[in-house]
Amino acid sequence: MAFVAPLNLSGRHVRLEPLAREHVDGLAAAAADGELWKLWVTGVPAPAATAAWVDAALEMRERCGALPFVVRAQADGCIVGSTRYFHVEAAHRRLEIGHTWYAKRVQRTAVNTECKLLLLAHAFETLSCIAVEFRTHFLNFASRAAIERLGAKQDGILRHHQILPDGTLRDTVVYSIIAGEWPAVKRHLAFLLERPRD
Repeated sequence: MAFVAPLNLSGRHVRLEPLAREHVDGLAAAAADGELWKLWVTGVPAPAATAAWVDAALEMRERCGALPFVVRAQADGCIVGSTRYFHVEAAHRRLEIGHTWYAKRVQRTAVNTECKLLLLAHAFETLSCIAVEFRTHFLNFASRAAIERLGAKQDGILRHHQILPDGTLRDTVVYSIIAGEWPAVKRHLAFLLERPRD
């Protein structure tokens, strides 16, 4: 039996559903909100490349045991982004959460906080992970701030870790949350979701 298997995760604000080909149009519309593909430090597909992006994500699921999701807003049922489990290491009970992006209209809302709460709770409480990793481009300061806001700690920087499609070299910042930290992180995320918003 696979360490991770397709499942739905639901909260008050979002529903995470296993990625499928039928989600191409919804993902293209979400990425169009803010023209997210223009952010060179991320891997968001342009409209014409969305189908190929979905195919690549599904291939990663079949070949590498990843689990890509679409993020659907509970309020209106619209797809507002995507995220996934990947770099799954069953033997070491660890995985990475990444390939995450959201439509501009839901950035800096409860969406990311609740997505991470759902994904981390499943990883630590159902899969019994000992660590969950997050990685991002050194120059993606918004992503780094969002990861740190979750309560993840920086493990280090992998210098010239990847060659990007435009030929530039990516320095990758690695963060993690370990099992012993999960109770405090869980309480922190719940607090962020419960506090009044302007």
